[in-house]
Amino acid sequence: MRILLVGAGGVGTAFARIAARRQFADLVVADHDLVRAQHAAAAKDGYRAVRLDARDEQAAAALLTEQSCDVLMNATDPRFVMPLFRAALAAGTHYLDTASSLSRPHPEEPYAKTGVKLGDEQFAMTPQWEQAGRLALIGIGVEPGLSDVFARHAADTLFREIGEIGVRDGANLAVAGYDFAPTFSIWTTIEECLNPPVIWEDGRGWYTTPPFSEPETFTFPAGIGPVECVNVEHEEVLLIPRWVRAKRVTFKFGLGAEFIDVLQTLHKLGLDRTEPVSAGGVSVSPRDVVAACLPDPATLGPKMTGLTCAGTWVTGTGTDGAPREVYLHHVVDNAWSMAEYGSQAVVWQTAVNPVVALELIDSGAWSGAGVLGPEALPPGPFLDLLTDYGSPWACEERAPAGQ
Repeated sequence: MRILLVGAGGVGTAFARIAARRQFADLVVADHDLVRAQHAAAAKDGYRAVRLDARDEQAAAALLTEQSCDVLMNATDPRFVMPLFRAALAAGTHYLDTASSLSRPHPEEPYAKTGVKLGDEQFAMTPQWEQAGRLALIGIGVEPGLSDVFARHAADTLFREIGEIGVRDGANLAVAGYDFAPTFSIWTTIEECLNPPVIWEDGRGWYTTPPFSEPETFTFPAGIGPVECVNVEHEEVLLIPRWVRAKRVTFKFGLGAEFIDVLQTLHKLGLDRTEPVSAGGVSVSPRDVVAACLPDPATLGPKMTGLTCAGTWVTGTGTDGAPREVYLHHVVDNAWSMAEYGSQAVVWQTAVNPVVALELIDSGAWSGAGVLGPEALPPGPFLDLLTDYGSPWACEERAPAGQ
């Protein structure tokens, strides 16, 4: 399978290093910075590096055709989803990403009603993808991605009826030498944390709340322990209800009080804005300035310690008719991912899942046409292959509430 990988940051570089160990993958690595593309392509002899502006839809389509690629793997941030999504359709290739097209809050009631939801622009083009007979698999990182696979697995094999599907993300990672150093793209983090979080409920549909609402303490496995988690806008809440029956779907992130304070301060100062402002005769996006002032997450690995955990908490009635509560999860130790792949834990955990998905598509174990989320496809082959990659997942039984 010939893959055009667009984006050679932390996730893209980890993707290349993981794919280099699998026989099915042949990569062309594209980035606006040719040096970054070359760095990622160095993962394996024969990988090619090229320069590409991800905003240039026609150039991306032409590159897919010129390089005889079968699929476009989008490892950029969400700003570039739609031009790359359309480019793959125009070139007649499959498409994968780890984040969906951007949302826009409701103009009058942003903390009660949804406006344009995550992924809406992509799902609106479903007929074109179906007509082309090509697959656009959206949200196939770790969250969204593996978390959605967990949800489908729980529905298929563990539960007769599901009450709540709650994606819960927590970590005990520390970065030496920095007062504030996000381990993932700050551009994306600002986007998902300061937008109104979305919740889905049976009979009500999708609705929103204020940022950082409904705090709860969730105990994570592998020694991470209790972490306060809050509602955050995330794709799972928009994807899971389309294919998995549940009474409620939520996403909560263990951010920590200091992280939340920093994000709220950025918002108060207008530094989360993406619209350019004039400063000293230069037009610049405040959010881009913030990102430029912070360390590149891809470079933090040697200074990071700890573990990151992504998972899906599910409650309801088990297949035996009794109340059941489980937490399906995936833990990555930064020391392991750095020693094994040279990539820090958060970006590695994101990158491994699209590689697994592409191998399943290449083998025919996963197939389809149209715009699909990970939960639309059978979870068994994915979970088996993820374990084969040397990164097993686990299912922790928990005492149901009230017992």
